Amino acid sequence: MAGNTFGTYFRITTWGESHGKALGVVIDGCPAGLSLCEADIQAFLDRRKPGQTRYATPRKEADEVNILSGVFEGRTTGTPICLMVPNTSQRSGDYSEIASYYRPGHADYTFDAKYGFRDYRGGGRSSGRETIGRVAAGAVASLILKELGISICAYTKSIGPVSISMDRFQPELLGQTPTGMPDAESSAQAEAYLEECMQNHNSAGGVVECVVDGVPAGIGEPVFDKLDACLAKAIMSVGAVKAVEIGDGCSVSTAAGTENNDAFYMENGQIAKKTNHAGGILGGISDGSRIVLRAHIKPTPSVFSEQETVNKNGEDILIHIKGRHDPVIVPRAVVVVESMTALTLVDLLFAGMPSRMDGIKKFYGK
Repeated sequence: MAGNTFGTYFRITTWGESHGKALGVVIDGCPAGLSLCEADIQAFLDRRKPGQTRYATPRKEADEVNILSGVFEGRTTGTPICLMVPNTSQRSGDYSEIASYYRPGHADYTFDAKYGFRDYRGGGRSSGRETIGRVAAGAVASLILKELGISICAYTKSIGPVSISMDRFQPELLGQTPTGMPDAESSAQAEAYLEECMQNHNSAGGVVECVVDGVPAGIGEPVFDKLDACLAKAIMSVGAVKAVEIGDGCSVSTAAGTENNDAFYMENGQIAKKTNHAGGILGGISDGSRIVLRAHIKPTPSVFSEQETVNKNGEDILIHIKGRHDPVIVPRAVVVVESMTALTLVDLLFAGMPSRMDGIKKFYGK
């Protein structure tokens, strides 16, 4: 299977299956000297682990990370970092029945079509638990960004028909509500909507918004490795994401040029923008303002209502899916979106280091 590696200069390879012995990631390209311990990574993993709210799968996993290599006396050594998270609460028997049919909305059919064989226990590599490796690596990338004065904040912007109000945005609620919304009133409305979905044996989707502050102008390669293109690829690689917006996103298609352009002006001797419709990226390169992106996430496909499908014998059948599933995955996806954003930024920051001769001469003291 190809396609398990992401990045060029800061490269990660995730491994493991949802019902295997463990999952994890190998990080290559992390500079030596970064302060790193398991607690730094655990804080990120705790944000995505299951069983924490009524609206997450009841599967109980500690998701405790082990650093196997690349760290000595609390600092990275510059060698590959291997991170492992054991699986401790597999109930593979819940999935034995689906070996014979294809679940609607899942990768069952496409895996069979591609490989002629699949790990049906919880989805294998296409399971949401694959994101453990991404989040663990994202924790390391976020520490690098922090050293550079770059901060990332992601949160649930909407669930189903309920959207947050930026006028009621409460930073102290980030990560505190069961919906991931930093708006108590909207969170309560979203919870009521989720209760209705659960009573109807249904699920919900939503939007995660991610904002990045402190990125200097000049990050991103202007042709195929544009910053917005790389961010879109990174976020779209998350299993449940079906669309990505940068800045004003889809609304630019109905805007006039005079409305969409961001005017420049001088502020304290620096070039700044009066608006940020572009979401902090022009020509595929960061412009120094806040980067804004949104990930649109589909409803959880594992619903307990009766569904139509086809079995491996080519027969039309009706099914009732069993197992432990989230009625909404948006709150747990917040840290995944944040992590993929961090990984993309670090990789492109490293890629941009040799862009100018004066920077290379300064680095090598010439």
